[in-house]
Amino acid sequence: MKFTKLLKPVIASALLTIGLAGCGATGNNTDGEKTASKPPEKAENQVVNIYTARHYEADEEVYKKFTEETGIKVNVVKGEAEELIERLKREGESTEADLFITVDGGILANAKNNDILQSVKSDVIDKNVPANLRDADDNWIGMATRARVIVYSKDRVNPDELSTYEALTDAKWKGKVLARSSTSMYNQSLLASFIELNGEEKAEQWAKGIVNNFARQPDGGDRDQAKAIAAGIGDVAIMNTYYVGLLVNSSDAEEAKVGESIGVFFPNQETNGTHVNISGIGLTKYSKNPENATKLIEYITGKEAQEYLSANNYEFPVNPEAAKPEILKSWGEFKAQELNFDTLGKYNQKAIEIFNKTGWK
Repeated sequence: MKFTKLLKPVIASALLTIGLAGCGATGNNTDGEKTASKPPEKAENQVVNIYTARHYEADEEVYKKFTEETGIKVNVVKGEAEELIERLKREGESTEADLFITVDGGILANAKNNDILQSVKSDVIDKNVPANLRDADDNWIGMATRARVIVYSKDRVNPDELSTYEALTDAKWKGKVLARSSTSMYNQSLLASFIELNGEEKAEQWAKGIVNNFARQPDGGDRDQAKAIAAGIGDVAIMNTYYVGLLVNSSDAEEAKVGESIGVFFPNQETNGTHVNISGIGLTKYSKNPENATKLIEYITGKEAQEYLSANNYEFPVNPEAAKPEILKSWGEFKAQELNFDTLGKYNQKAIEIFNKTGWK
């Protein structure tokens, strides 16, 4: 398997006072070359401060484990990605943030283009994360990926009927397709990838075809599309894989039932491949604790933390040494789109224009 906006107030998260992991300190020699990590040492009165647009319990547990192993306290501020980028620009050199974490390659590219990040130098990170899942200048490092796939009703759809994203525009799917709003960055990045791979004209034809086949106007998030399939409103939906894992393993019996009623299909296996998006971490330009921040990136991308994130948030690990949980394995292998994640930001505005033009609300 290969891997290729309404501002909201910032939500201050709780300080995470315990946790850490044995990834050594990384630095540069006098020639500016990368050096190997040193054995971990317990840190006292040291911190690393994070601005994050990822709001997952699994992430918080990883921070706790990191603190337990290193003694470095992790302070977290949560918010929407664009808001956090603007905050970092506004704060400039006075910022307390050491790391910026978000989902979506386009947003990561936007952060880089706004000059709020700096290059991270670490042999450990280079070993943990393949080059295609890192920024070319190491301004951001991938921490997890998710595929945007076709989810279908196991009762009403034979997976043999499914093939490509484009096939969902066929007349046979009239009144059967579900998707969330065009304001979703997940959908914007999906369409941006089509613009890059197929051109604007075909991307617009696809969006128009999906609108024509909507079972209803877009409503809710990805989980709501799965619930609409279970309720018989539609037969297929465009969703991120990790939502399926969250549903299947939900403590809510009704949600778990929904998860068990749907299947996962990876489209475009013989053409461009399945659309994959990324979550990433960037070292802020004016970080006050760059060594601690680098240690945390090393830890998050390490095998143990990667396996924990994958097993609890059902995302695909970026570290090839990390084992995937059984549910991810059960979906099978797939071919991922081959494109630079910066592309998702490059064509974001054009994707929004196409959605507006085709009536995808």
